[in-house]
Amino acid sequence: MTLWLGIPLILLLLVILLLLLVLASSIHFHFRLCRLGKDDRIEFDIKAVFGLVKFHYEVPTLVFESLEQGIKVKVEKSGIAPVKLDSDKESQVDKESVTEWLKNIRTALQATRGLKKWLKDTLSHVKITKLDWSTDFSLGDAAATATAVGALWGLKWTMIGWVSPFVRLLHNPRMFVAPVFRDEPSFATEAVCTGKLSAGYAMYAGLLLLRRVSKVEGGLGRWKKLLSRERS
Repeated sequence: MTLWLGIPLILLLLVILLLLLVLASSIHFHFRLCRLGKDDRIEFDIKAVFGLVKFHYEVPTLVFESLEQGIKVKVEKSGIAPVKLDSDKESQVDKESVTEWLKNIRTALQATRGLKKWLKDTLSHVKITKLDWSTDFSLGDAAATATAVGALWGLKWTMIGWVSPFVRLLHNPRMFVAPVFRDEPSFATEAVCTGKLSAGYAMYAGLLLLRRVSKVEGGLGRWKKLLSRERS
């Protein structure tokens, strides 16, 4: 009888131990943007629970068609257990889609009490472990290329200065600008960013967001509609 009573207790302790291990782990992400000539590629990876859960998002096609038609985007998704993702999706980023995104952002702000503060507090717990950004370019004229180097340096560090107050940079960013003195214009750039967020804080932030949404009348219903639009 004592043995049978001990089995549920052991299972409960194992579940608690597993939960503590998950909460003690980190959610790691890796972002890479690369442009070489006319070829563009964007990759985004997420790993959680000590690498047992993985998601991969890739944009192998990013084509600017026209001011009216916008940009053609192809997104590939993949993942492993417990959520399996294997899908390709093509979409058009134009004026209409941007207007729809802005509308969804306004709806999310109205449906959540203090969404900006919640986002700021959550980002403050994101730790950036690596941030590299290299650019090689030519304007087709040596003098103009040399002059543009300083402007590009300033632009990069301005963007880093804007981002740094919101997240925690564990290492100094590495910025590279290399002028290429050619008789024809060329441009190549690669940006790599890796970081992590505590799984425990991510769960806490999710519960806090749910609490903020529930405080707004009709907030849960609005968020449900927003999420259903994203899936469709």
